[in-house]
Amino acid sequence: MLKSLFIKDYALIENIEVEFDKGLNIITGETGAGKSILIDAMGLLLGERASTEVVRKGAEKSIVEGIFDVSGNKKIKAFVEIHEIDEADKLIVRREISLKGTNRCFLNDSPVTLNIIKEIGDLLVDLHGQHEHQSLLRVESHIEILDEFWRSEELLQNFRGDISTLNKLNSELKSLRKKENELKEKKELYDFQLKEIDAVSPVLNEELTLEEELLILDNAEKLISTAADVYEALYESEDSLADKLGIISNKINDLKKIDKSFEEKSEEVQSAMALLNDVSSFLRSYKDSVELDPQRLEEVRTRLGSLNLLKKKYGGSIESVIEHRKKIATEFDLAENFNSRISELEKQINELRKSAGLTAKQISSKREIAAKKIKSEVEEALKTLGITDSNFQIKIENIISSSEDSINIGNKAYAYNERGYDFVEFYVSTNSGEEPKPLVKVASGGEISRIMLALKSILAKSGHLPILIFDEIDTGVSGRIAQKVGQTLKQLSKSHQIITITHLPQIAGYGDIHFAVQKSKVSDRVVSSIQKLNKQERIHEVAKLLSGETITEAALKSARELMDHAG
Repeated sequence: MLKSLFIKDYALIENIEVEFDKGLNIITGETGAGKSILIDAMGLLLGERASTEVVRKGAEKSIVEGIFDVSGNKKIKAFVEIHEIDEADKLIVRREISLKGTNRCFLNDSPVTLNIIKEIGDLLVDLHGQHEHQSLLRVESHIEILDEFWRSEELLQNFRGDISTLNKLNSELKSLRKKENELKEKKELYDFQLKEIDAVSPVLNEELTLEEELLILDNAEKLISTAADVYEALYESEDSLADKLGIISNKINDLKKIDKSFEEKSEEVQSAMALLNDVSSFLRSYKDSVELDPQRLEEVRTRLGSLNLLKKKYGGSIESVIEHRKKIATEFDLAENFNSRISELEKQINELRKSAGLTAKQISSKREIAAKKIKSEVEEALKTLGITDSNFQIKIENIISSSEDSINIGNKAYAYNERGYDFVEFYVSTNSGEEPKPLVKVASGGEISRIMLALKSILAKSGHLPILIFDEIDTGVSGRIAQKVGQTLKQLSKSHQIITITHLPQIAGYGDIHFAVQKSKVSDRVVSSIQKLNKQERIHEVAKLLSGETITEAALKSARELMDHAG
C-alpha cells in the first residue's frame, strides 16, 4: 500500500504531502489544476525517466518520495535481500531530479540505480496512464496484455535465450556464405603469406635482444682490446692503480696509529681497494669471454634483415606481423574447412530451431488456456460494466515461413518474434448477434476504457500487484455506465489499494478517501495543492462535479443520494 507521497518543487507543485489509505482513493479537480502532474510524479517513483524541465522555476531540484507498506509482500522481501537493501515493513522510495543533471535514486536511504527503482516499481504498482487504454488500439500490445495473465516470464526468458543464439548463428551462416567466393580467391595468397611468416617465425620482443647482440659482435675487437688495457692499468702493470692504492693504504694506516681520526678514512680506502679488485676481476673474465665470431655476426644481421622485411610488408612492427598471421590463419583455416564449418553451423541452427520451437509450443499452449479463461471473465466483467451482450475473443494465429529465420514445430517452419510464434489480436462484438471483429476497428472510446478496466480487474484478482493507479479510466463513459465503472473500482478496492483520477461524480461518489487538487496564484506564481476532504467537503466536491461551479441545493441533495447509494 502507498501510505504517503511527498512532492517538492515539481512542475506546478511547490510542496505537498498526501497520505493515502487502503480502499478506493479518489482524486478530482478542474482541468489543468495539476491532477496528472501528481500521477506523473508517482510515475517517477516507478522508474520512469525525467527531464530537468520538471524542476519548478527558481528551485535547484525536484524531490518525489513515496512511503509504501510492504509488510507481508514476499516478492519485495526477496528483492531487497538480493540487492542488499535494508529490510523493513516500510519501503521508502525517493527520486531527486537536479538542474545540474545529477539525478539520484534511493531505497530506504540507500543509493540505487534507476533500473533498481524500475524493477521494484514493477513489483509494487500498476499505473494506468491517461491514454494507456489506447494501447488496446495497437495490435502489437495485445500479446503483451495476454502474457500478463499467465506468469510468462520464465518461459519467455528461455525462448529469448534460444532465439538470441539462433539469430547470431543465422547471421554467422549468412556472413559465411556471402564470403565463400572471397575466401576461395584469397586462400592462395593467405597460404603464401603464412609460409613466408612461418619461415622466419618472429618472436615478440626478439629485435631488442638481437640488436644488443649485434652491437657487441660488431665491436668485439674493440671490447677485448679496451677491456685488456683497462685491466692492465688497474691491476697488471708495474705502476698499476692497485699497487698505488696499496701504498696509499699503508700510509693511511701509519697516520691512523698516530691520529685516530684517520680510522674512517682507512676503512674507505679498504673499500676502494675491494671495489677495484671487483672491477679488475670482472674485466679479466670479460676480455676472456668475448669472442670474434664472424659466423654469428652474419646470422644476427640476416635474422634482423628478415624481420625488417616482414615488418615492411605486414604493418611496421613485429606485433602487427604476429597479429596479421593470426588473422589470416583463421581465414585460411576457414577456407580449408569451409564446408565442415557450414555443416556444423547448420546442425547447431537446426537443433536450436527445434529447441526454440518446443518452448514456443509450450508458451502457445499456456496462452490458449489463458485466452479461454480471459474470454469468459472479460465478458462477465463487461456485463457488470453495462455491455451485456459482448463477445470477446482472443485470436492466436501462427504464420508458416519458408525463410531460414524460422523455428521448427513438428515438420513445419514458423515465423517468430521475441515472444514466440504466436500473433495475437483481440476481437469483440458488443451487440447480440454480431460476429466479433478486430477490436482496433470497432470499439468506441467508452468501450475501450471499459474493456481495459475489465482486463485490469481480472488481472488484479490474481494478486498480480497490490496497488492500482488509474488516470481517467472513465474516458468516454457517463451516466449509468459511469456508475458501473465506479462499482467495479469499488469492488477492486476490497482486495487492492486503488488510486484514481476522475471527473465523474458517479465514480467519485464511491470513494473511501477523496482528495481535491486545486490551482491558485501565490506571489504571481501558479501553485497546485491537494486537500483531503472530510465528509461534508466530499459532498460539496461531488455536487460541483454534478452541477459545475454554481452549486445548488438540488446538486447537494443529488450528491448525498449518490454517495449514500455508493456507500
